[in-house]
Amino acid sequence: MTRRTIHVAALVLASSLAMTGCSSSSGEDGGSIFGPKDPKAAAMEVARTYMDAAKREDWKTACPLESQGFLHGTVEQCVATNTEDETPAPKASSGPARADVGPSKASDVVDIPAVGRHPAGYGVLVTYTYTWPGKPTETSRVALRLVEEGGSWRVDQRKDVRPKDMAHMPDMPALVRAVLTAGGQ
Repeated sequence: MTRRTIHVAALVLASSLAMTGCSSSSGEDGGSIFGPKDPKAAAMEVARTYMDAAKREDWKTACPLESQGFLHGTVEQCVATNTEDETPAPKASSGPARADVGPSKASDVVDIPAVGRHPAGYGVLVTYTYTWPGKPTETSRVALRLVEEGGSWRVDQRKDVRPKDMAHMPDMPALVRAVLTAGGQ
């Protein structure tokens, strides 16, 4: 091969990688340097971040991730409403023990149709574990509806997924869709 042929082949390869979005470099948004990451991956990341913050009662992080329809007011009102009854616990508190909550895992992203006041978007299943002192670890699951709002993904609906729901419908993507569209609410 001549140098010119090698140079042209390298340019063709680079162009094809750019067109397919394949790259070993990452952009600031977690996607390739050629564009944003997959919308489903972005929605899953928002779902996981939201649930991690909500479980920690970090409403300054969770409230801005809620859609206008889910907020029922402003972000500031959401933070105030969720934190108004909180008082800092004394360092040597003899009150009830708190559960140790593990990190959230988001999965089973499905397309969700509009229903009632909720626009179409993605349904995401978020799973996390928690352990109360002296008790076995338990697993909780929450289905979240995520909608695109202002160029970002926002949580628009939150429904607990009960063990009996899972027993009736073991197909998790179908269960997420059913939980988030049940009754048109």
